[in-house]
Amino acid sequence: MIEAVQLYKSFKRKGKKGAVHAVRDLSFGARDGAITGLLGPNGAGKSTTLRMLATLLVADHGHAIIDGIDTAKQPQEVRLSLGYLPHNSGVYPRLTARENIEYYARIAGLERSLVRSRTDKLIELLDMGEIEHRRADGFSQGQRTKIGLARALVHEPKNLLLDEPTNGLDVMATRSLRKIIRMLRDEGHCIIFSSHIMQEVAALCDHIAIISEGTIAIADTLPRILETTGQSDLEDAFVVAIGESLEAAE
Repeated sequence: MIEAVQLYKSFKRKGKKGAVHAVRDLSFGARDGAITGLLGPNGAGKSTTLRMLATLLVADHGHAIIDGIDTAKQPQEVRLSLGYLPHNSGVYPRLTARENIEYYARIAGLERSLVRSRTDKLIELLDMGEIEHRRADGFSQGQRTKIGLARALVHEPKNLLLDEPTNGLDVMATRSLRKIIRMLRDEGHCIIFSSHIMQEVAALCDHIAIISEGTIAIADTLPRILETTGQSDLEDAFVVAIGESLEAAE
């Protein structure tokens, strides 16, 4: 279970007065055994929110609770229960696919006896056999995403934060990734899936939190969001939820 409560985060602008308010009074929850979509345009505050949940950024105000643990008070304990796939997976190019995964397994504190078996399992699950012993330099976006997801899963966390994981993937790689995410949900994982693609969120997510200008405009299931906004599709519901005119958006 992940809960964000009235999060705020601002950034100073280099050489300019004032600050950029990336996240403002943002609250939402994500339950176990479900995929929660964080839907919003680029610059809406999605990545900043996920980085605060992942303990990589400290909130200016507010707090987040993950499985009953406050991220600000016990960040190390929270990290043990989190798998985080950032927008840029940050694969080490001089390491092979296997070495990338095993390195993160050791950082996560896995015993030596578990590092190899967990890596073997993920290489099979993510169909990485052909790239297992290749250096990551020159890998496609899809191949780098697979490595990033394997690293996020190697310590078997209960909670997953996925920041636009399908960005740059082809159709077949996207379908494969969706299948894996659904499997993880069915195993009981709590998954937050960030995206700016309406169709993807509508097809994949059990619960949707629409974020606009750093705050949550509405958060509910898709049917209830459509009912609340009086719309028949998510795109129109999104426009209404953020307070824009449907006519102006056409």
